[in-house]
Amino acid sequence: MFEIVRFDTEEKYIKDFIALKKKLYTRMNNTESVSDITRILTGTHPLSHYFELDKFLIYEDGKVCGRFCFTRYPDDPVLYIGFYECVNRDDAAKFLFDNAARIAGEMGYKTITGPVDCSFWIKYRLKINLFEKLPYTGEPYNLDYYLKQFTDNGYEVCEHYISNYFTKIVEPDPKYVKRLNEFRAKGYEIRSPLPEEFDKVIGEIYVLITRLYSNFPIYRGLTEEEFRRVFNDYRLILDMRYVKMAYYKGEPVAFFIGVPDYGARVYNTKNLINLLGVLKRKKKAEAYVLPYLGALPEHAGLGAALTGAMMVQLKETGGESIGALCRDGKISGHYAKVFFDNEYEYVLLSREIPQNA
Repeated sequence: MFEIVRFDTEEKYIKDFIALKKKLYTRMNNTESVSDITRILTGTHPLSHYFELDKFLIYEDGKVCGRFCFTRYPDDPVLYIGFYECVNRDDAAKFLFDNAARIAGEMGYKTITGPVDCSFWIKYRLKINLFEKLPYTGEPYNLDYYLKQFTDNGYEVCEHYISNYFTKIVEPDPKYVKRLNEFRAKGYEIRSPLPEEFDKVIGEIYVLITRLYSNFPIYRGLTEEEFRRVFNDYRLILDMRYVKMAYYKGEPVAFFIGVPDYGARVYNTKNLINLLGVLKRKKKAEAYVLPYLGALPEHAGLGAALTGAMMVQLKETGGESIGALCRDGKISGHYAKVFFDNEYEYVLLSREIPQNA
């Protein structure tokens, strides 16, 4: 018999919540940071004051078989379901989603969207083609039956995203190198920051991201202090050669951030073995994830110039690359398409809640 349990900060339930993820995934594809999820579940995360979290576990005969959270934001009519995990059983998933819809209706919501893990810029989404079995740094990763569990229980796709896997670049595309040189000739400074400029650059990226990403679904603004606290961990993992900044008349106007592909090990650097693996791969990675690219709209074409700069860098170091999570319709998702080897797809889903749910 299934049972749903709503919990607060009880140690037993937090342990069960974390244990289910460990049960369903291996060490190689578990992208959940135990320290981060514990802080979120206990309300001690630096950003916890921005949202309310309702936490649920599904048990069958005393054994945990499913979990999810609702995230609620002030003045937002949508309820977000996230931190979703479930065993590969239709009856367990149906019980979970039926109860989620019932509770959402009782709370007065008409729409549930997910999977979203209390995100502020980049949402958690379902990966729907899993021919690459291991996750990339910063990329959502899930079990291959999750999409069916969502769609079997009333959810429909509302957003679609792609990640592009690039082959090794033997020679940068001349079109992008030409664009890079054109912008430099116009007086743009396009370069990689020095490691000692990390704090300065984080502030510049904060200003640009706040302006550029504010139209993304589920975007939530942060103060600069909060942004710095959240992204301070990037100090450890960034290879500054793969951070490209563009300045015009001394002002930052665009950025392109690449991160060595650490796989799942980057989510638990408190483990000494994982930490050593991260530091080793930082020096020489086989592939690089390219998650953030943005240019102010009044500088049209600058994104292509930054892509040219990144191509030159990739040629020098010989790494493959993954252009992470580009929203459909964004031109950045199609830069350098000549080098694409594979496309990985992700979706965000939504379900309408009947008034009597």
